Amino acid sequence: MDLLERRIYRGPSLYAHFPVMRLTIDLGALEDWPSAKIPGFNEGLVRALPGLEAHTCSVGVEGGFLRRLAEDGGTWLGHVLEHVAIELQVLTGANVSFGKTRGEGTPGRYHVVYEFEEERVGEAAGDLAIKLLYDLLPAELRPASKSSADAAPFDFQTELVELIDYAQRRQLGPSTGSLVRAAEARDIPWLRLNDYSLVQFGHGKYQKRIQATVTSETRHIAVAIASDKEETNRILGDLGLPVPRQRLVRTADGAVSVANRLGYPVVVKPLDANHGRGVSLDLRTEDEVRIAFDRAREHARSVVVETFLDGFDHRMLVVGGELIAVAKRVPGHVVGDGEHTIAELVDRVNADPRRGIGHEKVLTRLELDAQAERLMSAKNVTKETVLPPGEVFYLRGTGNLSTGGTAIDLTDVVHPDNREMAVRAAKAIGLDVCGVDFITSDISESYREVGGGICEVNAAPGFRMHVAPTEGKPRDVAGPVLDMLFPAGAPARIPIAALTGTNGKTTTARMLAHIQKMNGHTVGLTTTDGVYIDGERTVVGDMTGPQSAQIVLRDPSVDLAVLETARGGLLRAGMGYRTCNVGAVLNIAEDHLGTKGVDTLEQLAEVKRIVVEVARDCAVLNADDLHCLRMADHTKAARIAYVTMNPRHELVRKHIRAGGLAVVLEEGINGHMITLYDKGAHLPLLWTHLVPATFEGKAMHNVQNAMFAAVMAYAMGVKVENVRQGLRTFDTSYFQVPGRTNVYDELPFKVIVDYGHNPAAVHAMSDFAQRLECTGQRVCVLSGPGDRRDEDIRAIARTAGKAFDRIILRRDDDLRGRGADEIPRMMEAELLASGFPREGLQVIPDEQAAIDAALRSAKRGDLLLLFADKISRTWKQVIYFKPEWLEAPAGGAPPPAQSGALPPALGSSLSLGDALLDGAAMIQDERGVRLARESDD
Repeated sequence: MDLLERRIYRGPSLYAHFPVMRLTIDLGALEDWPSAKIPGFNEGLVRALPGLEAHTCSVGVEGGFLRRLAEDGGTWLGHVLEHVAIELQVLTGANVSFGKTRGEGTPGRYHVVYEFEEERVGEAAGDLAIKLLYDLLPAELRPASKSSADAAPFDFQTELVELIDYAQRRQLGPSTGSLVRAAEARDIPWLRLNDYSLVQFGHGKYQKRIQATVTSETRHIAVAIASDKEETNRILGDLGLPVPRQRLVRTADGAVSVANRLGYPVVVKPLDANHGRGVSLDLRTEDEVRIAFDRAREHARSVVVETFLDGFDHRMLVVGGELIAVAKRVPGHVVGDGEHTIAELVDRVNADPRRGIGHEKVLTRLELDAQAERLMSAKNVTKETVLPPGEVFYLRGTGNLSTGGTAIDLTDVVHPDNREMAVRAAKAIGLDVCGVDFITSDISESYREVGGGICEVNAAPGFRMHVAPTEGKPRDVAGPVLDMLFPAGAPARIPIAALTGTNGKTTTARMLAHIQKMNGHTVGLTTTDGVYIDGERTVVGDMTGPQSAQIVLRDPSVDLAVLETARGGLLRAGMGYRTCNVGAVLNIAEDHLGTKGVDTLEQLAEVKRIVVEVARDCAVLNADDLHCLRMADHTKAARIAYVTMNPRHELVRKHIRAGGLAVVLEEGINGHMITLYDKGAHLPLLWTHLVPATFEGKAMHNVQNAMFAAVMAYAMGVKVENVRQGLRTFDTSYFQVPGRTNVYDELPFKVIVDYGHNPAAVHAMSDFAQRLECTGQRVCVLSGPGDRRDEDIRAIARTAGKAFDRIILRRDDDLRGRGADEIPRMMEAELLASGFPREGLQVIPDEQAAIDAALRSAKRGDLLLLFADKISRTWKQVIYFKPEWLEAPAGGAPPPAQSGALPPALGSSLSLGDALLDGAAMIQDERGVRLARESDD
């Protein structure tokens, strides 16, 4: 069994709308060995992982997977791997259950997909699952590399403990995890910002952050005060709140002196530690104080000595000025039975399935460590001592759950005076989320009657004791925190528009962003040439994948996102967000087929369909494209909007009559009118010849792009007049949309530069070229990407051959696995075979040389369509070109010595001119921010 590939899908993907992992494996010879056929395999597997019995699998009932293992010859090891990886994660504390295994297409190869919570834990679980399956195989079925006599022995239990320990370091802790679950319950999006507990709730300008239980609203000065135990004690005491008397010391002698003045028993603790580290309680002698001082100094430079308060330790949680929960914390302990030693009693306590390593489970395992040894020594017992029946022996001085303590919920019985006291303490320190540690003999009695005192105030209180108490009612303590950060009616999400398709994505995205910017929004835009925040490019490169989407959603200035979403990112890592408000699929055409497991248009449509599957408010579909039309059955959006250039489209007509939303291209006396229909209303929007990007209505592909942008903006609440104004002020200049129908009219002939690189795009641009007035020849510089199928390359050539008088064939700089002139020669052969005249063909492999030749040979009145790969370089070639046959300018200054050269007269200003050009498509911004290319489409 070989692991061929691992892919991490952090957002919606082909497999699920939540995070999953896909392992591609090759079973090799094991393809002939299903589980029931392997001697002892099933028994060994269940012995190692008894929890597999709870897996339902496709049977739908507990034990279903075990039935699949044994019945009908068993199941294949890829399927077994899926369930083992899930179960291993469950043992680390993860709440995962989804998985599916499907054939990859090659015999013996499988895609094993399973859910994960923390991706590196998911990876480690997959790796351990493979090791376990290897170990369960008979020696004759193991790969040679796994059967070597020199191979280290495999100890599954040891590796499982290591996995659990690793998960504790990687997964969100119980407090942060409870806040994330509360956010999900309130439909608040969240992003994990680092490997620890820093989490963003909400998107863009509405975002809030937490670090564990410290929020973005927590005041720094309040945290500083709470971290200083002496200052906290003084502030609370000055307000008349009950606190122990204390003093700050820096030497052991000073600690003894203060203890003698305060009177025994005393408590010694670090000034600014947490989780009960270094705290020693109920100290009654000078020697105990000296030992405790040294222990406290291990955690802080300064040490506090305070009077010991007799009673039980209670944690009182205050959120937003309200007491939310109270738990009595009991230190880790054992209860004697007259038969077993303390060490044996510890083992019995740890056998409780609720106890685990660290925060793995609701309780933490007891440890016989140095602190336990000190307490046993103080009581003259050892771990071999047998305690009398019923005797309680404490192995910890504090009740922290992280050291094995237990918690009893007492929220419903707390006395009103104590409730008021806790709220006053939190307000006095200034904390929005505050844990008040209160010592009293009975929390149900007023501290004024039975005494007690506040020993600490915590700025980042843990939630585990309240969320999962050992005894009593679990409390939703995370919910009030989210309600404080996002009060009722407060937004957490920014509007997100996501769009995909084979062609037109970038132009449509830029049109929509322009409309929204003119509507007053600060727009975050991702496109094939970068990330734009409020119109300024902040990151250069192909930014159409999940990483770029998160750049926008994390930016605190953005209040609306327009996210171009490409096939490559969807296949590689899924989407960078769980849902969008408006999702659109522009078209499905042949491009990138034969790569990454996508071989047909139906498969390509399934990939791009993800965008509308996760749309919440509106799914916008091309009604003239059957593949797009079929997607209507797969969206849960509140509305579907159709785009059609056929005013007689029967389905759209029925949709409109039913009150649906649609945009239709209608023919009128003055040309074509873009018309909106909504809830029975007929809303004429704009004549196409008034949209600059359509070149007086001749660029039909941009007419369609404008229709998509219009209906998406309308679905997002933009008024019709604002949509109209946005379209009227958007053009396809090089600086606005580099490589998308950029027209240059400053030469005696017209030049169009475009990035079209598939048959559909070439067809659209060829149609546009034929619609434009041309008194000379129509000339095309043509190529195709090397990683496309041969049939796609030939289709590009055939399409262009029908529209142009002359064609110059070239190749891209990046050959993508092709020969130096393989692409142009293949196109040449196809054109000749289809009847294109040989005299109209020219092969010039180098892109710059091909474009230079086209410019040099152009005559007045010609039209040149340059399909370019390096857009910025090509644009500069065009704008700096001066035809040699033009008359010399006045004053006798000669024309440039060489076509394509920069005019010498520009002198030292060239660097500025280049920078202005490159700023739209090439250079890094002033901060040098550049991310790796995310996608190739």
